[in-house]
Amino acid sequence: MRKNGLQEFWAYRELLFFMVWRDLKVRYKQTLLGVAWAVIQPLASTLIFFLLFGKMAKMPSDGIPYPVFAYLGMAVWTYFAGAVSYSSNSLVNNSQLLTKVWFPRLIIPTAGVLSLLPDFLIASVVGVVLMFVYGVTPSWTFLLWPLLVPVMVVLALGASLILATLNVRYRDVKYAIPFLLQMWMFLTPIIYPVSIVPEKWQPLLLLNPMVGVVDAFRATALTGRPLEWGTLGAALGVGLVVLLIGLRYFTKAEREFADVI
Repeated sequence: MRKNGLQEFWAYRELLFFMVWRDLKVRYKQTLLGVAWAVIQPLASTLIFFLLFGKMAKMPSDGIPYPVFAYLGMAVWTYFAGAVSYSSNSLVNNSQLLTKVWFPRLIIPTAGVLSLLPDFLIASVVGVVLMFVYGVTPSWTFLLWPLLVPVMVVLALGASLILATLNVRYRDVKYAIPFLLQMWMFLTPIIYPVSIVPEKWQPLLLLNPMVGVVDAFRATALTGRPLEWGTLGAALGVGLVVLLIGLRYFTKAEREFADVI
């Protein structure tokens, strides 16, 4: 991203705050359950995974009650998938704004990614409640969750910038995103532990940055589960590379958005 691009982005920070607030209000407008949807999805998914994989398939969960194991992973994944899906369609959904008013286009997908954070906060609180229900005492390192959020946001924003840019020109992306995210979820140890993956294949997991992100959130929430700094560092490294590629691709294409969209 060019220097004056960063300056322009900062100069329009009030617009960013406004769009984050607007996305928050629009998402739950005219819904009966409102922000409860922030926890319904991860809870419902956890229940299904518990019945299918915890009860029927007897999937191991590293000694942790399976519902807690799956929910902690789903809370992280639900934010990431929701942010990528929402932001990837944000440029197309704001096409009228793009063609009438000039402002740093980067604000639109960034607002989409940030607007999902309150949902993640609510889902995290429910995760603590679920741990107490199953007799799992949260570790004091749970307080480090906010330090892990930037890693998750960097990765979500990087992926969103690439997909949002592609979506402006190729609307097939809109239909491919749910499929891609579903495949990505099964490649991430949310419903299964990393320990069931053969050791010779485990280094390949580092290519998926969400492996390090999900593992780090679980490690800081649960007592006696060491934080794998190497895996987290690899996730941050891949996330930064994805973000830089996304910024480069986005800023190169943004001048054509109003003409193509």
